Amino acid sequence: MIEIQNMSKRYGNVNAVRDLSFTLEKGEILGFLGPNGAGKSTTMNIITGFMPPTSGTIKVCGYDVMEDPIEVKKRIGYLPEQPPLYTDMTVKDYLNYVCDLKHVKRSLRKNQLDDVMDLVKIGDVRGRLIKNLSKGYKQRVGLAQALVGSPEVLILDEPTVGLDPKQIIEIRNLIKALGRNHSIILSSHILPEVSAVCERVVIINKGRISAVDTPENLSKSMDSNDRYNVSIAGPENSIKDILKGLHGVINVESESTKDSDISSFLIESTRDADIRKPMFFELAKAGYPIMELKAMDKSLEDVFLEITKNDVVLKNEAVNLEKAAHEEVIENPVEDKEVE
Repeated sequence: MIEIQNMSKRYGNVNAVRDLSFTLEKGEILGFLGPNGAGKSTTMNIITGFMPPTSGTIKVCGYDVMEDPIEVKKRIGYLPEQPPLYTDMTVKDYLNYVCDLKHVKRSLRKNQLDDVMDLVKIGDVRGRLIKNLSKGYKQRVGLAQALVGSPEVLILDEPTVGLDPKQIIEIRNLIKALGRNHSIILSSHILPEVSAVCERVVIINKGRISAVDTPENLSKSMDSNDRYNVSIAGPENSIKDILKGLHGVINVESESTKDSDISSFLIESTRDADIRKPMFFELAKAGYPIMELKAMDKSLEDVFLEITKNDVVLKNEAVNLEKAAHEEVIENPVEDKEVE
C-alpha cells in the first residue's frame, strides 16, 4: 500500500530524514516509533503530500506522491496529533465540510457519514458544537474526518494523546477494528499501545531507520539471555544460594514481596541452558515449593530505549528541524495537479 525507497529530506545543512526505505502492506497496522526530533512528523508529512522530499520515491497504492498528489490524497486519511477541527461548527456540519474537501459525491454522502459516525461512535453528538465536546469525542471526530472518503490508508499520529485510560482502550480497540479494512501507520509514544495493536514496527532515530521487525522478534534479538521472575516459599538467603548454583545462571536478584513467607527473584541465565527443570528439582529437594514462574521478555519500551539511548537528537537540532520544516511548508508547498 505504501512503498518508500531511499527517501531523504534536508533543510539547508540539516538532515531531517536520511535514506529511509520501508513498506506498509495491505491490511497491516505498522507502528512508527522514534524519539522527539527523529523525523517521524517529517516522514508523515511527506507521505501525505504536505511537503516534498529532497530525494527518493514514495508511492501510495501505486501512485507517486510527487507525480500524482491528488490520487495519493484520495487514498490517505490523516489524523495529526492535533485534530484539524473547526470548533464553532457542529459535528455533522464539519464532516459535511470534509466531504466537500474530499469531493465525496452527494448521492453517497449521507450513507457514508452515517457509517463513519456509527463506526467511531459519535452519532449521538452529531448536532453538538465541537468546542463543547470532551477530549475523547474530539479525538473521535478527528478520526471520523480521516475516514471520510473511504481511504485505503490511514496515518494516525498520537491518536490517544491526552485521553483517559478508558478512552485509550476504546480508541485502541477501534484502531484494531479499522485494521480489518484499512492499512494503518500508527505513530505513538505509548509503547504498550503499539505492542498491543501493531503487527510490525519501524524505529527511526536521527532520521535513520534503526530497526524494522515484529515487536516479538525485536525483543528476542535484543536479549541474548533468558530472564525469569520466580516466587518461592522459603527463606530468601537459602533459596538464593540454590539458584546461584544452577548451571547456566548468570545473575540472581532479590525482589520485594508483600508476603513474608514468599521470596521473589529475578533470574538471568544463558539462552543455551534451560534452568526450569533443574530449578524445580533442586528446590523440591530442599522443600521450597515454586509458587509462580514467569518468563520475562524485553518489552518494546526496553527495546526502544536500548536502540536509541546512544543516538539521541540534540535538543537544539530538533528545534532547528521544526523551524526549518515550518519555513519549508510555507515557502514550498506541494502543489496539487488540477482535477480532470
